[in-house]
Amino acid sequence: MVRYQAQRAPDTVLRGRLRELANERRRFGYRRLFVLLRREGEPSGINRIYRLYREEGLTVRKRKARRKAVGTRAPILVEARPNARWSLDFVHDQLANDQRFRVLNVVDDVTRECLAAIPDTSISGRRVARELSALIERRGKPGMIVTDNGTELTSNAVLRWCSEHRIEWHYIAPGKPMQNGFVESFNGRMRDELLNETMFRNLAHARAVIAAWAADYNTERPHSALDYQTPADYAQALTTAIARPAARDESSARRAIANPAPNGANNNRAPVAIG
Repeated sequence: MVRYQAQRAPDTVLRGRLRELANERRRFGYRRLFVLLRREGEPSGINRIYRLYREEGLTVRKRKARRKAVGTRAPILVEARPNARWSLDFVHDQLANDQRFRVLNVVDDVTRECLAAIPDTSISGRRVARELSALIERRGKPGMIVTDNGTELTSNAVLRWCSEHRIEWHYIAPGKPMQNGFVESFNGRMRDELLNETMFRNLAHARAVIAAWAADYNTERPHSALDYQTPADYAQALTTAIARPAARDESSARRAIANPAPNGANNNRAPVAIG
């Protein structure tokens, strides 16, 4: 028998770098690893990276998907600009000594930036109001805030703050977390890539690690919904596009609308006009 002997290079350096990145970011699939390698100047195509990824046994184990509801829903259209809409929610974890703590996450629904990730053992409605006031001073006022019906978010302190700042606050329907899907998705990424992978020694350690992860999420982590741009780069491009002259063709006008809100959210609200 005569068989062809492959002359393919062993790719030792590329395999080593791929393993290093996969070990650093253990919940990243081959597409995000490919983007990180491209940033470093690696010319290989995605098919080659995928082949090496499979041969090295780096496949991320997928979690079991939940059954999706079937039905017709009317999403909200949101103007494609930073601060058009924020989403808030809490995620819970525990320290090495079994003490429970929670993290208040604030996400920009359009740019997908993590605006705040605040861990503490207790976060009241007054604390939420103070953190939002500080965030507005740094970033500006949002057009709308979307949350669930948690006791901290329906407290008198939050309602009074909302009235004083004249900000529209939308509560999703009870038992419908996907109406707040942007921050729910962010919580899932935080749970999968950070909380499940880290043992927090104490609250100070948790604050430092979570702050570093949030900064990396905004400036380094490729986001699949943004065509594998980082949220910070996408926000910068969006701001630059808004600053250009208002004359746009029909195709660009269609792109000026951001992705709709999650299915089922606020069916009675009219779409926000462009510009």
